[in-house]
Amino acid sequence: MLTVNKKISSLRSLLAEANIDAFIIPSSDAHQSEYVAPYANVRQWISDFTGSAGTVIITKDHAGLWTDSRYYLQAATQLADSEMEMHKMGNQGQSAWINWLNDVLTDGTTVAFDGNLFTKTQSDSIEKKLRPGISLNTSFDPIPGIWADRPSMPTTEIYEHPIEYSIVNRSEKINGLRQKFDSKADLYLITALDDIAYLFNLRGSDIDFNPIFYANAIVSKSNAILFCDSEKIPLDIQKKLEEEEIEIKDYSLFVPYCNNLSPDHKIYLDPSDTSIHVYRAINAEKIHGRNIVRDMKGVKSNEELNHVKNAMEKDGVALLRMYRWLDQELDKRPVSEVEVSDKIAYFRSLMPGYVGESFPPIVGYKENGAIIHYKPQAETCANIRKEGMLLIDSGGQYINGTTDITRTIFYGEPSEEQKRAYTLVMKGMIAIDQLVFPAGTSGYQMDILARTALWKEGLDYGHGTGHGVGYLLNVHEGPQGISQVYTAKTKLPLRPGMITSNEPGFYKPGGFGIRIENLIATKHSKETDFGVFYEHEALTLFPIATNLIEMSLLTKDEVEWLNDYHAKVLARLTPHLEEDEVNWLSDKCQAI
Repeated sequence: MLTVNKKISSLRSLLAEANIDAFIIPSSDAHQSEYVAPYANVRQWISDFTGSAGTVIITKDHAGLWTDSRYYLQAATQLADSEMEMHKMGNQGQSAWINWLNDVLTDGTTVAFDGNLFTKTQSDSIEKKLRPGISLNTSFDPIPGIWADRPSMPTTEIYEHPIEYSIVNRSEKINGLRQKFDSKADLYLITALDDIAYLFNLRGSDIDFNPIFYANAIVSKSNAILFCDSEKIPLDIQKKLEEEEIEIKDYSLFVPYCNNLSPDHKIYLDPSDTSIHVYRAINAEKIHGRNIVRDMKGVKSNEELNHVKNAMEKDGVALLRMYRWLDQELDKRPVSEVEVSDKIAYFRSLMPGYVGESFPPIVGYKENGAIIHYKPQAETCANIRKEGMLLIDSGGQYINGTTDITRTIFYGEPSEEQKRAYTLVMKGMIAIDQLVFPAGTSGYQMDILARTALWKEGLDYGHGTGHGVGYLLNVHEGPQGISQVYTAKTKLPLRPGMITSNEPGFYKPGGFGIRIENLIATKHSKETDFGVFYEHEALTLFPIATNLIEMSLLTKDEVEWLNDYHAKVLARLTPHLEEDEVNWLSDKCQAI
């Protein structure tokens, strides 16, 4: 098996042959997915870094990985045995590594990347930010020449999301889309995998934890084409699609189809979703606009929200049984972080309608909790004992919803520092939950509320406060987000029906990590002379640890919020529990 250094050396040979001075490898696939199938995980293959976010750049004398603060500790460990050097991005994002390229490259040099892996918008931005004298090649892909044992494209079977849960049938969704682009274009381009899964009410398992499948789609005014290998689609579903005027073409025919379009056609696309490779292949007039399907998908109907609330009850019961099991086991023996991770999936799997996990569980004991996206490994993970802090972030995919929850608990007597930090984090989470805000307010504007209590103490956390969540779809979903970084997601106003995570935290490297996360739904609050106002409703149902709270830091209003929340958790979960489970939950939900 090739080492990272040997892979880098092989890549450098191909770069030299092609007169390429720097090659950029992002984390995405040809559909700009956050999580990708093994065959598309080029960045992980070349670097051995397993985090979900990072960019690798290889030059003739340097190999670097740029990643953000969620992964500093993880990257430092995983890159230690190779020449790959970690670069800390902070909140600079893409410009951090572009600035580095501008500093180290001379005039007359060439930067390259595979145009499948960068959008039109990203490609334009890179070209604009590279200083004059540096050229950009967006059609270079040397990876097939050095990745000899590359996995093949996934071939997992596609299944339908039953109408009982998808609520709106395919034809209605597609017609709704047509009404939104009809006056602007003849065709609508879709390359984002979760958009395709949503629009066609289909799901798959091509990518771990994400119930989606590799495909592209084009919707016209009279029909739709799904570019997906037909052997993945059961015959009964194929028949339904054909009856609904949805044509199936092989995945490999998508780019040729785009290339053969008539120049007289007008095709609507979002350049921030469309790869530069596909964009240049389209032989038709391109109409730029916002991703309509993403906006449709991001706002859940009341029926969908009711299903999600039911999924939250199942999720709460599964977690209750896992935490009870852990309590009982720790009385007898240490339990590894990996075993806890496995048990989370096991207890969820016993729930009706369970499909799978929505992301790899984060089970961080003591100092491991400070590694923001820590994933325990059997060979190196810690053994949990009944003393100290434990952070668990996990989620489930159910036929009627997607969950994501973090709880931090403490066995024994926490220090004053730990209680203070935990309470400040909780105050931020409560502030977001309690917010009443005018229509038009964005996640960028909200974020400060989650950090204010921490900032007063000179503390902070290095990740966003919230992300959109799918409906039996990706756990990280647009179009909205809550963060102090101004992006396309965070500048978008939150609207009724959107589901967003609410997850401030605090991390002391080498010490402990704290995060408390609920999913919240935006809903209508009131209408006054000053306009329409919205508020949030907590969807997640599981107790928040109270032995970590420093009561002197809480206001009366915050105490009431926590007691009301625990009363709701107890009322909603009790009908699903045995008597001894009710007793356990009642103890955790006692009023403070």
